[in-house]
Amino acid sequence: MVQMIHLFSQIRLHMHCLHIAGVVLALVCGLQACQLDAPCESVSDAELCTYRASAHVEGILAAMTLEDKVGEMTQLTLDMLCVGENHKAEEPHRTDQTRLDSAFAISKIGSVLNSAGHSYPAAQWQGLIGDIQAASMEAKGIPTLYGIDAIHGATFTYGAALGPQQLALAATWDTALVRVMAEGTAKEIYACGIPWNFAPVLDVGRDPRWPRFWETFGEDPKLVGDMGEAMVRGFQEGEVKVAATLKHYLGYSTPWSGKDRTPAYIPERQLREIFLPPFAQAVDAGALSVMVNSGEMNGIPTHANRFVLTDLLRGELGFDGVAVTDWEDIRYLKSRHKVAATHKDAIRMAILAGIDMSMVPQDWEFPVLLKELVAEGAISEARIDLSVRRILTLKERLGLLEEGGDTLPDMLTAEERVALEKAPAQAALECITLLKNENDVLPIAGSANVFVSGPTANSLNALNGGWSGTWQGKNPKYNNPGRKTAVEAMRDEFGPGRVQFEELESMEFTGEDIRRVSSALRRARPDVAVLFLGEMPYTEFMGNIGDLRLADNQLELVRAVRATGTPLVAVFVEGRPRTFSQVEDDLDGVVMAYLAGDFAGQAIAKVLSGSHNPSGKLPFSWPREASSHTTYDRKHTEKHYSARPQYEFGSGLSYSAVETTAIRLLNPNELTVGDTLDIEVVLENKGNRSSTEVIMLFTQDRVASITPSVDKLKAYKRVLVDAGATTTVPFRVPTAELGFIGMNLEYVVEPGIFGLRVQQQSVEFELN
Repeated sequence: MVQMIHLFSQIRLHMHCLHIAGVVLALVCGLQACQLDAPCESVSDAELCTYRASAHVEGILAAMTLEDKVGEMTQLTLDMLCVGENHKAEEPHRTDQTRLDSAFAISKIGSVLNSAGHSYPAAQWQGLIGDIQAASMEAKGIPTLYGIDAIHGATFTYGAALGPQQLALAATWDTALVRVMAEGTAKEIYACGIPWNFAPVLDVGRDPRWPRFWETFGEDPKLVGDMGEAMVRGFQEGEVKVAATLKHYLGYSTPWSGKDRTPAYIPERQLREIFLPPFAQAVDAGALSVMVNSGEMNGIPTHANRFVLTDLLRGELGFDGVAVTDWEDIRYLKSRHKVAATHKDAIRMAILAGIDMSMVPQDWEFPVLLKELVAEGAISEARIDLSVRRILTLKERLGLLEEGGDTLPDMLTAEERVALEKAPAQAALECITLLKNENDVLPIAGSANVFVSGPTANSLNALNGGWSGTWQGKNPKYNNPGRKTAVEAMRDEFGPGRVQFEELESMEFTGEDIRRVSSALRRARPDVAVLFLGEMPYTEFMGNIGDLRLADNQLELVRAVRATGTPLVAVFVEGRPRTFSQVEDDLDGVVMAYLAGDFAGQAIAKVLSGSHNPSGKLPFSWPREASSHTTYDRKHTEKHYSARPQYEFGSGLSYSAVETTAIRLLNPNELTVGDTLDIEVVLENKGNRSSTEVIMLFTQDRVASITPSVDKLKAYKRVLVDAGATTTVPFRVPTAELGFIGMNLEYVVEPGIFGLRVQQQSVEFELN
């Protein structure tokens, strides 16, 4: 085994930091010794010797051959089981009996994933999975575990309601709504026969260049953790239960280059303060599986990082579920990362590091080579048993091992599916974020004529983003029927006679197209112009960019429209903040619409018309310059030398004048670690309409042994404030949460002076 040196020596995680209680793992093996054929830490040895599943699972395991076991650790993609050539299913997609026999009777595989390229109606899903389960039961007597990427709703179920992507959900700051949405997603995919969902993404979005930024819940670890926990509980604790998958564990979202699957270099303190806490919080909430980071961290591919996958995940966090690879990532240890000389050696490294299941996904080699490794003594059968116990336990927790566990559920009725549209539609309304409103250009007056243009104005694909019907989300053939683009929804909202639309059919529009739009605008002489800007769908490496700046042709479009003298509103339909400081002064209004899903068009139209008062708040800092991005929790030196953000983390306006008029600490005297801060925040709505506000409570450590951040988010609440009303909002914050990872790489709370801040109101206190 290639000996790898990690940068994380003798790390001990303090559970206060991660909001985890009662996670204890015995590190002393009391049973007979079980040895790996490579150097191993005590956590791994203890697990091998002590971990036992239920009597039912242990009975199944005892009857399994080695072929059965290594097959159970194998996951193939659906294309491999369908009629077609070169691992590509033919249309219409249908299973191939010979391939089913190869998969289950010969290779004994335990899991299948994916759609074969695009979404299916629920009935087609049931037909495919019914064939797969029948083959698995006949060959093995054990149901297969089917997994899917249901990212923002049932992504690959045709007709299912697609809600906002994670970044947009974070802009709602509404964890209860996120949980309800997750419950709906669980119902949709469960009705297809799928009990395992590859979501949520708990990567913390610190770099907006990263093309999967929109799949995150933003830049703050607390917000990411709270949203992630809500989604996990929605998947696993609702009317139906599907397994959540925490991804991408660990450190995936901050590659040095900003490009997908390129190296990350994360200092140990930053890893523990920023990137680990959301995973720890979700593990504590009972998450049943994790998917492993495809990249590398500090020179070690995560799929071969025993410290991350075993010591940290199993030992410190106490995770007892299944660790599955991402797409083909064991093979990439050889072909991409160059730490394994052969595919076989890559398998050995990954299994010994802590992988339970390989998302192969397109060849038959994995179980064959894994069996050889056991026969050669390179991997012990006890280590194989450990992973198989976890996989069978997951199947047991999902009811697959019960009598009739392979039986397909009833499909949802039309009425049930309509009912599931309510939460995504509400989330789309709540996420829309008003960032600028000069001269009260918004809401648009009831009699005003509106001119609409821009490359994202008439694209449902743009509103949904990637993982929508197809992987990249670009094919309109698989858009759900009846959903509205932004301009279609505006015609419904304002009336078709008040909306003039000049279409730009692609993102590559030219100067001639800009002149056409400008001429049409001058002829129309509207009261206000609305430009829909941003990006078309992408995900993963397909969204890599070299420059965060908004495309030049879109900047020129803004300038051309401004030159007409027409009041101008920009609506950004995009999954990351593209910089536009060159034209920001030309805009009277700025709206961030994110990738808000199937109901985004209606939500945008309602915000523009004023029939909905916007309440969304940014879950990230919007950079002013492409080269000068900092997060809200920057250090004090960054505050002086970095460019000021275009819009700060937490920014978001409404159509009411709601102000924080006071913040009070009710128990300021003799505070010590173990006490709780009792806080009141007073809000006053000076406007003439009610408004939902997100109140964010930040703390500041005035002096610390490790340079403190300017701000740290500690609590938040959504509050409805009636027109003309004053509301008092209580907060309780344990003083134990005022700490950080200290000099010895352990969590510490130091005495001293602290600040509390809500908007411009602040108060100080001393912690003894």
